[in-house]
Amino acid sequence: MHRDHGPRVRVPEQRAPEEPGVEPGAADSLRFTVLGPVRAWRGAEALPSGSPQQRALLAALLLREGRTATASELIDAFWGEDPPSQALATIRTYASRLRKILGQETLVSEAGGYALRIGRGALDLTLARDLATEAEKARASGDRCQARTLINKVLGLWDGEALASVPGPYAENQRTRLEEWRLQLTETRLDLDLEVGCHAEAVSELTALTAAHPLRERLRELLMVALYRSGRQAEALAVYADTRRLLAEELGVDPRPELAQLQQRILRADEELARPADEPPPAPAPVKPAQLPATVPDFTGRDSFVRDLGARLATAEGSVMAVSALAGIGGVGKTTLAVHVAHQARPHFPDGQLYVDLQGAGARTAEPETVLGSFLRALGTADSAIPDTLDERAALYRSTLDGRRVLVLLDNAHDAAQIRPLLPGTPGCAALVTSRVRMVDLAGAHLVDLDVMAPDEALRLFTRIVGAERVGAEREAALDVVAACGFLPLAIRIAASRLAARRTWTVSVLAGKLADERRRLDELQAGDLAVKATFELGYGQLEPAQARAFRLLGLADGPDISLAAAAALLNLEPHTAEDLLEALVDTSLLESAAPGRYRYHDLVRLYARACAERDEQPPGERELALSRLLDFYLATAAGVYALERPGERVLDHFTRTAYPGLTFPLRETALDWLFTESSGLLACARQSAAIGMPKRASDLLMAVVDLGESGANSHQFATAAKAVSDAARAAGEAQAEARARTMLSHVHSVSGRFAEADQEASSALALGQRAEDPVSLGQAPNQRGIIALYENRHEDAEAHLTQAMAAFRADGNKPGEAAALCNLSRVHLATGRTTSAVHLAQQGVAIYEGDATDLALRLANGKYALGLALIGSEQMPQARDALLEALQIFRESRQQLWHGMTLFRLAELHLAEQDGAQAAAHAEQALAVLRGIGGDWRRAGVLAVLGRGLTAIGQRDRAHVCWSEALALFEELRSPEAASVRALLNPAGVS
Repeated sequence: MHRDHGPRVRVPEQRAPEEPGVEPGAADSLRFTVLGPVRAWRGAEALPSGSPQQRALLAALLLREGRTATASELIDAFWGEDPPSQALATIRTYASRLRKILGQETLVSEAGGYALRIGRGALDLTLARDLATEAEKARASGDRCQARTLINKVLGLWDGEALASVPGPYAENQRTRLEEWRLQLTETRLDLDLEVGCHAEAVSELTALTAAHPLRERLRELLMVALYRSGRQAEALAVYADTRRLLAEELGVDPRPELAQLQQRILRADEELARPADEPPPAPAPVKPAQLPATVPDFTGRDSFVRDLGARLATAEGSVMAVSALAGIGGVGKTTLAVHVAHQARPHFPDGQLYVDLQGAGARTAEPETVLGSFLRALGTADSAIPDTLDERAALYRSTLDGRRVLVLLDNAHDAAQIRPLLPGTPGCAALVTSRVRMVDLAGAHLVDLDVMAPDEALRLFTRIVGAERVGAEREAALDVVAACGFLPLAIRIAASRLAARRTWTVSVLAGKLADERRRLDELQAGDLAVKATFELGYGQLEPAQARAFRLLGLADGPDISLAAAAALLNLEPHTAEDLLEALVDTSLLESAAPGRYRYHDLVRLYARACAERDEQPPGERELALSRLLDFYLATAAGVYALERPGERVLDHFTRTAYPGLTFPLRETALDWLFTESSGLLACARQSAAIGMPKRASDLLMAVVDLGESGANSHQFATAAKAVSDAARAAGEAQAEARARTMLSHVHSVSGRFAEADQEASSALALGQRAEDPVSLGQAPNQRGIIALYENRHEDAEAHLTQAMAAFRADGNKPGEAAALCNLSRVHLATGRTTSAVHLAQQGVAIYEGDATDLALRLANGKYALGLALIGSEQMPQARDALLEALQIFRESRQQLWHGMTLFRLAELHLAEQDGAQAAAHAEQALAVLRGIGGDWRRAGVLAVLGRGLTAIGQRDRAHVCWSEALALFEELRSPEAASVRALLNPAGVS
């Protein structure tokens, strides 16, 4: 074996000459390929290329690129030093056959040999060289993305091995040369991947390439850099150790100096190495969020505050972190001022602006971990890279902001504790905070107490909205109006908007209406009552239908609401509901965050609810409105569930709904709705259970179970399931509690919390038996069987699953029966009964295929179980087919957990086939997909398999790092799998 340093890309030495003498004609439509099988086309028609020897002649002439190949050169190319006696006649025969196919003007005889006359763009190799040259130019000019795109196009021209199946020494030499060029191009493209920050994506490919080319040090170098930039320093150092050992064993040499220097830089945790070469921090092409709400065009006054806050933000670059906290009563204009100042300061924060409404005055304030997840996504972090815990998310958030200049606007904060995790921690960033309370316990913050407007400012604001002509004619009346509004900006804006929208009113008419003390008494008080009085001005002017909509819409929990859901709550046709909601938007009592979506300011929502309690008649209408909303969500979610799980009997046991939901023709559209409405759905389940509707609330949880497996919504799902369970227990609703606990068990299991999951499932089963609920009687033991399987309690697992199967059969639930069969198959597999495991899985798949679409989610579960059983029975091709089918469906259904677990099982399959490179590649992909979901138990299992794959391709030191992490996780969980990993770490147990 030779030692290959992997030089930079060099275009092959043979160059195509200029051909000004070739006339356009039939040859212009000819196309040829050598970067794969040697083939020819005329237009869209494939031409016969004949025997391997005839293709060898065509390849030799194509690679001469227009230059004449003499007969002796062709004989040497075909046979080398031992040609047959009739070699020349054979060459002539092949040439004659090719001429008939290609045409006289294409294959010409001259100077005792042959030449091809074709256009420059007719050969794929020529096109590849031209693209490679353009890529070099683009890279030299600094356009890495364009260079990367061009090299990908070059590599895309290959169709397998160059000159495939072409005989002869000349073809063999050219095949080797072209393969080397291809590998150099791949190295350059991977180098560019690292330069543009795609290091995490490159790890899997580099792992496979180093396995295929173990002595190519450039690939090892790139893999070390990719791992280091992915935060996997120990694995990067392990790659160096593997390389040094391999070179010593195979060649008796040490790694080249560049590789040794790279190891030292990694040991020093070199910050320059941690980012793409030749680029300063931050990482290249960061996402620049621009989340600030629109500033109001008629912003008025607050001059001293604007100057002071603006000056502080302008100097943020030189301070550790500028934090300004605005406090004041509701309606005083905190948000308006903060947004206006933030827009003016945008030039000082070129890397973006983040915004969130923290709902601090509402019953359910925004959770910091949820906000951090949203911020991280806005900053370009993939969902799969967002960790679970608050501390981890806050740390990643600060790291992501390091080196950037970003302004963060935290609106409507509840207290300092809520916002501390959301504050940037680096120079150059700044935060603006608004709250109803003074943040006296927020260290280092510049506190701003915002009072009502000065009379002249209030009058200017009123004038800008109403118009100078109308106010100028009745200045005294205008002063009376702003005084009656208590100089509160929101109250002034509502009053002025009403007047501006009513051209027949005079200012005096409005002033007269506000003179009634019964209508403005609360407004003149301090604290929250002043805010309530301000809102009363707008509410009192609404038409009856508008007022009803305002009151009822405020009853619903959730950050916002769609038009369809609002129409259901109001019991109106969508177009009628839209007219009412848009009228409320016009009076600033409601906000439209996006077309067809509406939300309240948190204080306005509280006021709307107070109005509903006071004014809604009959009182039962409030509960009816929320019941209609629950019906709408449940009916729609049940439809989505049915699309994903056709034939599932659980829907037949749901409480019947009186209000219809939406229907979707496509699964993709249905899933879009489900994940878009996730926060509203889970909020509705919590709220409905709390006000006496736990049965339908628990049914809604079951209908949206996919949210519990999606990663981003798992925490919210668990919170909702716990709330529904508690409410059902308090109400004595055994069936609802059983179903909620079944869902809680499910989400605990997804997160790897098996003890809690089993406890909830056990309680659910007991409750289901008391309530004679067929749903929990089947699902709870099925869940317990899965948990027991994970915990290696195989006898318990078989007993639970047998119980579940009997319950499903008694209910006529064929998909449920199939699920139990597939889970039972895995128990048989774990206990060595491979034949029966395959049979059970096949039974389950047969049931699913009987009434399921090709992409039904349940079918994927069956194929997954069948794939595992087939691996156990060593039927590898059939196992691969089953797992790949499951993988496609899981990916289409956005089932992140099972997408990742199927990649993990494919890695195990490749290990069984002794294909370490593919095993490592699939395990790497599984780790990426399962980031943030599945829990430590599943992550440890994937790391163990990754280590075995790395060992198979000679990267034993890196494998040791993976196993060490897996062992630590298993030991922390007290999992029996720790013993097998411990054996792998023992040198005697590593082959």
